[in-house]
Amino acid sequence: MFRNYIKIAWRNLTKNKSYSSINIGGLAIGIAACLLILHYVNFELSYENFHDKKDRIYRVQQNRYNNGKMSTQWAAGAFAVGNTFKEHIPEIEDYVKVIETRDIVVKTKNELLKIEEVFFASKSFFTLFSYPLLHGDPATVLNEPNTAAISESIALKIFGIVNVVGEYLPISGGRTYKITGVFKDMPVNSQLQPNFLASYSTFVSMNTTEDSNPEMWWNSDGCITYVILQEGVTPTNVEAKFISIVEENNGDHLRQYNSAVTYNLQPLTNIHLGENYMMEPSPNNDGKTIYLLLGIAFFILIIAWINYINLATARAINRAKEVGIRKAIGSQRKQLIMQFFFESALFNGIAIVLALLLIVIVLPAFNTLSGQQISYALFSQNRFWIGLSSLFIVGVFLSGAYPAFVLSSFKPIDVLKGNMIGTKQGGLLRKSLVVFQFAASLFLLVGTLTVYKQIQFMRNQSLGIDIEQTLVIAPPIVTDSTFTNKMSSLKAELLNYSPIKGIAASTSIPGSEVGWNAGGIKLTTQEDTEGKQYRIIGVDYDYLDLFDLKLIAGRAFSEEFGADPSSVIFNKIGIEQLGFTSSEEAIGKEIDFWGEQYTIVGVTDNFHQESLQASYDPMILRLFPSVRGYISIKTSTNELAQTINEVATKWDAFFPGNTFEYFILDDHYNKQYNADQRFGKVFGLFSILAILVACLGLFGLASFTALQRKKEIGIRKVLGASILSILKLLYKEFGVLLGVAFILAIPIAWLTTTSWLEEYAFRINLHWSFFLLPFLAIATVAFITVSFQTIKASLANPVKSLRTE
Repeated sequence: MFRNYIKIAWRNLTKNKSYSSINIGGLAIGIAACLLILHYVNFELSYENFHDKKDRIYRVQQNRYNNGKMSTQWAAGAFAVGNTFKEHIPEIEDYVKVIETRDIVVKTKNELLKIEEVFFASKSFFTLFSYPLLHGDPATVLNEPNTAAISESIALKIFGIVNVVGEYLPISGGRTYKITGVFKDMPVNSQLQPNFLASYSTFVSMNTTEDSNPEMWWNSDGCITYVILQEGVTPTNVEAKFISIVEENNGDHLRQYNSAVTYNLQPLTNIHLGENYMMEPSPNNDGKTIYLLLGIAFFILIIAWINYINLATARAINRAKEVGIRKAIGSQRKQLIMQFFFESALFNGIAIVLALLLIVIVLPAFNTLSGQQISYALFSQNRFWIGLSSLFIVGVFLSGAYPAFVLSSFKPIDVLKGNMIGTKQGGLLRKSLVVFQFAASLFLLVGTLTVYKQIQFMRNQSLGIDIEQTLVIAPPIVTDSTFTNKMSSLKAELLNYSPIKGIAASTSIPGSEVGWNAGGIKLTTQEDTEGKQYRIIGVDYDYLDLFDLKLIAGRAFSEEFGADPSSVIFNKIGIEQLGFTSSEEAIGKEIDFWGEQYTIVGVTDNFHQESLQASYDPMILRLFPSVRGYISIKTSTNELAQTINEVATKWDAFFPGNTFEYFILDDHYNKQYNADQRFGKVFGLFSILAILVACLGLFGLASFTALQRKKEIGIRKVLGASILSILKLLYKEFGVLLGVAFILAIPIAWLTTTSWLEEYAFRINLHWSFFLLPFLAIATVAFITVSFQTIKASLANPVKSLRTE
């Protein structure tokens, strides 16, 4: 029996090659696209899942308030949080402190090696987390001061072997660490990616004085704290206990400045797709976009299954006599249903094989497009094959059920007489499915257009700061007391090189988060309770001119004014936060900056220090004539390579022992949009695939309609109807379906795109053309598809169409 089912299914597949090709091709594209998106989404959802205790690990996230309003949200909070909370809350089993610090330079046999991603970590790091420690004792590796664990790749670069426990490593600054552990390079799906982990006790020893101990720092933010809760503990119950502990240890100080601090527990596995807070160790992804892509995956697959249903029922007339004869000779309905399910299984099975081949072919290109590194090893994963099997089973049932039950319901007497009834059966469902396809295609096109327009808006918007033709050198790590003189000499020599137009130094550069956040800043005439938080950028005299920052009041820093190191420049929103209604009235006023007085000498217009996703921050430019920071160089792009070589030569002469690292500023700035651009490309690609697959479904309905109305078209031709008038007749039917789809899709598309755009502080306004243009595009494609089938039917000989026997 089963052999017979397979034989008949294969005959039907090979007999109708064009129908089978369209059906299998649509299913293959749908399955391949769905699997690729599912693995993309699965990777994003897999962050931190490799930790054995992940369900009990939380990050302590900090919110700071001024005058009752939230001022900053931090991934890294106060240093005293971990040890104090552990001491007072028995539900906390253990904690880990992680502090990101500056890069270091070590000298290998042949060259200087700069090590990035350098952290201090407390002693429980390798017992709380499940990062593999290749060599060393997880319980003691980070216990002692001046000890460190390094990654496997760094060990190989420096020593040439992996097991270097017991070796001593001198680093820039004169400190030497004893290597007590070597850990495997961190998994790519981890937010923490350290190469060098120094013991937290080293940090404590470096910063402890008679009056200060980092374990008691409640008002210095920069320590990422993780806690692991006891089994069965509810996080909200623990969070509630934070309030009284903060009040006991820091309440009086916070009230003095009319401030407040709250702490929340973030589940470890939720961090990557959560908010981007200040001092995140690595950028997070947007959870909304990930779930939107997940929705697209199922859209494409459902559309492909709908195509099978429409194409199968479109052929109902051709198979009616087959069903009638089989019933007349004794076939039971359940046997016919089984037959059609076997056909569905055959089509889906072949489509899956083709889908796997498509994945193998396009995987490298997809990795480039998405920015992920999905390897062919996914074919060896059990969950991949479980997922594929699930898609196959669900696909066979969903795509095969309706055709099976409809085709098996034909009455043999009516069919064999030629009075085939039931051709209208399910007509409403088929049209509803096509409406769904239209609506899904419209939604995806509106989304694609919105993403594209928002990215273009951000790339083309005026930043208020000139980042063009700027070469940036990373700050020197190894310096000494001669730094100021060396920097002055370096500037002077480089400015003698004609392609270089200007040089400035600063603690932060455009395109990066400002790392210095200072609270309690106020006018000297104000009470402590009126202090506010600001982002601080340390700059030299040339910073404003180099970046062409627009002054709307006052003046720039100048060496002509002897007291300028006691001067500051605010941006416009910073002046407004101080309480001034105009920038001019702020000039000459004094502020209290952590107990020292500074005079406001200028106000710049607001500028985009970070991407347009972020709002303007209240900002202060503070003068440090010999600031040790990034060195920005305005240069001619015509001789860029020669300029870089010249700068590198001078750099090595003035700052030996430092690696020379540079980048082009506008490239650095635009990296902020890489994630949005990748999302836009992935969204756009799969939107096109969904529309392509939907067109195949439309082809199915057009086929069905043309076959169903074959006699009507023949009669109309005999009576003199033109092809154009016949086209108009069918255009009207599909136009109604398209209109219904537009009414259903546009509100959903508007709500979704509006929600997505709310993530951006500076965003486009949704224009009516964002909805009309996709509608016209879908309508054009739909009517071309319908025209093909209708013209084919109209050109047929009406004598053949009207012949019944």
